[in-house]
Amino acid sequence: EPFGRQIWTLEAKQCRNANEDTEDGLEGNLRKEFINASENSRTSQIEADYSDLIQELASGGRSPLAFDPSKNPNSCDQLFRAQMILSYLERNGGKLPKDIAYLQNHKQKSDDKGQTTSDSNAPKTVIEAAKRGIAFYSLLQTPDGHWAGDYGGPHFLLPGLVVAWYVMGCPSVMISPPQQALMLHYLKVHQQEDGGWGTHIESPSTMFGTVICYLAVRLLGAKHDEDWIVKGRDFIQKEGGAVMTSSWAKFWLCLVGCMEWTGHNSVPPEMWLLPNWFPFHPGRLWCHCRMVYLPMGYLYGSRFVYSNAESDPLIAKLREELYCQAYESIDWDKTRHLVAPMDNYSPIPTFMKFAQNCLSIYENWTFFRPIKNAMRKAGLEFCLEYMRAEDLQTNYIDIGPVNKALNMVSAFHAANHDINDVAVRSHMMRVPDYLWIAEDGMKMQGYNGSQCWDTSFAIQAVWECGMLDKFPLLSSKVWAYLERCQILTTETSRSSPAFKYESCDNRDKFYRHVSKGGWPFSTSAHGWPISDCTGEGLKGVLALMDSPIVMKAVKKGILKNIEPSRLYDAVNVILTLQNEDGGWATYENNRGFGWYEELNPSEVFGDIMIDYSYVECSMASMTALVEFHEKFPNHRTREIKFAIHRGKEFMKSIQREDGSWYGSWACCFCYGCWFGIEGLIKAGESPSSPAIQKCCEFLLSHQRENGGWGEDFTSCYDKDYAAHGMQSYGDGGSGVVNTAWALMALSAAKCKDVEAIKRGVKYLMKRQLDCGDWPQEGISGVFNRACGITYTAYRNVFPIWALGRCAATYGCVLDRD
Repeated sequence: EPFGRQIWTLEAKQCRNANEDTEDGLEGNLRKEFINASENSRTSQIEADYSDLIQELASGGRSPLAFDPSKNPNSCDQLFRAQMILSYLERNGGKLPKDIAYLQNHKQKSDDKGQTTSDSNAPKTVIEAAKRGIAFYSLLQTPDGHWAGDYGGPHFLLPGLVVAWYVMGCPSVMISPPQQALMLHYLKVHQQEDGGWGTHIESPSTMFGTVICYLAVRLLGAKHDEDWIVKGRDFIQKEGGAVMTSSWAKFWLCLVGCMEWTGHNSVPPEMWLLPNWFPFHPGRLWCHCRMVYLPMGYLYGSRFVYSNAESDPLIAKLREELYCQAYESIDWDKTRHLVAPMDNYSPIPTFMKFAQNCLSIYENWTFFRPIKNAMRKAGLEFCLEYMRAEDLQTNYIDIGPVNKALNMVSAFHAANHDINDVAVRSHMMRVPDYLWIAEDGMKMQGYNGSQCWDTSFAIQAVWECGMLDKFPLLSSKVWAYLERCQILTTETSRSSPAFKYESCDNRDKFYRHVSKGGWPFSTSAHGWPISDCTGEGLKGVLALMDSPIVMKAVKKGILKNIEPSRLYDAVNVILTLQNEDGGWATYENNRGFGWYEELNPSEVFGDIMIDYSYVECSMASMTALVEFHEKFPNHRTREIKFAIHRGKEFMKSIQREDGSWYGSWACCFCYGCWFGIEGLIKAGESPSSPAIQKCCEFLLSHQRENGGWGEDFTSCYDKDYAAHGMQSYGDGGSGVVNTAWALMALSAAKCKDVEAIKRGVKYLMKRQLDCGDWPQEGISGVFNRACGITYTAYRNVFPIWALGRCAATYGCVLDRD
């Protein structure tokens, strides 16, 4: 399973011969098909000759390999992009794509400030700017067809992995000494001036971020008397010590032996023994919540603690450093509900506190011990069986980084601390899937990447620019990737252990929705399909079916065919994921109730208990059905039409009074408005309808003086449009990604304010770099209302898409001064 896997390695680069290329010879065969023999040369003598050019192209408008978090804590992904550009030049005899080839030949003139300018090479039309953007982005495509990028940002992910590594005996196969150094570097450069760390890279300091990052840097080898460590410790103690951090941080402290389990509220594994009809059952939780609290329940029920906690001098030292009083004197039970105001984004409701107090009695009173012990044993056995199923269904990747680390520790505990156990070693082999290196160091990503998601968007952008056949190698490689990436539909995936879990009995037992035919956020091996990823993946395939060149390669057998039955499977996934309210949630149908949020134990995240219907998931699913129906009008026609109708009504029902839609998975209202308008328009809503016009008015009211639009993660956090736009990391409060989303929404609605469209387009063209890239600005992704996450691909994909759409909608009027 190499397809889409992103692995950073210290191994020396291996020189390949001219006939050897990628898996199954895919790229070699495609190059023979689409590139003239005279242009299909290859050389390995590139890096030294072109090092300056490579660094310039990869820099994203910044100084090469420079990272200054006081100016912008977001990485540009310079290391990865430099590697991809080098690889491209090696494969193409040192030649760039013709649309940016001038960069290798011309000498730029210097203006009177000593800065470079290249006005003579600036795109003259909107579509030229889009084409230059595609040409640059083609440099970054991996050999198997996907685009990779930094999907970091949250600060609570890497520390969990570090704790897992430490309690498992610090195996170098999991985290090597060079990786330790890179992780330490990452955590050091993201420490804030007050000594703390935020929940994510743009967040102000929180106790959640600070306590868990401080724990990680000390476990990774930072000395207690280093200046930056002292600052971090001072921040923690000034806020009342680690007893004031949130419950997720407390859990990691308990595992490593820096907090007693009586200081953590109960996570009873026997909850899984409740009958499935019970109104509150963990199987009804949102899958990310469910799959985190599953191993938490196992580890809490087992009272797992690092085996050397009482003899390890570092743990003894941390017990001193993290608290404001002697560790032995702390009344742990009285600290269970303590949390710093800065962490308390989603305060624990009164009823939940009452329930936690009742569970504390259940845990500690001897009266309940016999029944508790019997039920706990059965609960632990089921948790272990469920985690093993999750591990096999996901090829040991697991749904996300938090349960990845927790499942790994659970497997280690179940194996009696045998580091050579098959399951434990399988887990450790998948750790690199989550690690990413950028100019700020090594981080743990929020997933094993966003490969399929970014690639599906990218190819739709190229399609809407009308340039699929102008970039035949790019388009063909995307087809190959999407074909391989569809879940449980390829010969490889059907022969894996994951396939047996697709049976009805196993899906019922382990609370899984149907997977076969869906597309993932990342890779097929990950194994979890998502409604919007399935929709965007399906739309990507349908778009490529409009390419004569790609279809010719399929017919000749150079590319594998995607049979209609596989598209039918994707449609089945989408149809079965529609909720009763007409919308679509993420991974599963909504199984719970709104009152579940009264039992949210996390403090730092909002709306995590059930899977809600979202505007993003609903648009992606609904528009995929629309586009599928256009090409396959006779397949499940009535069901599809009814699903589209219900989806359309749902999207209108969640539109806000001001005309906007709230974006739950990116920053924020520009994003939501794009999904809202596009979904309604493709479902048949007239551009002149009140819903569409009201949203257009909302967007136009937020256009900034420079022609762009801008927001940051505070829009998501506060659920209100950021008053100052992208003030900190944008350009005059505007950002290229937000501007692209706004333009895509307005052009989909055929907005009549052409001057506003022109100003937005000119802003994107002005911000485009000479090479066709755009600068990395502020964080663009978000999840659970309160945490930002990085998508470095967005700065390329969405400006290209917006320029292509605007050019197609408004024509040459945009090119006139």
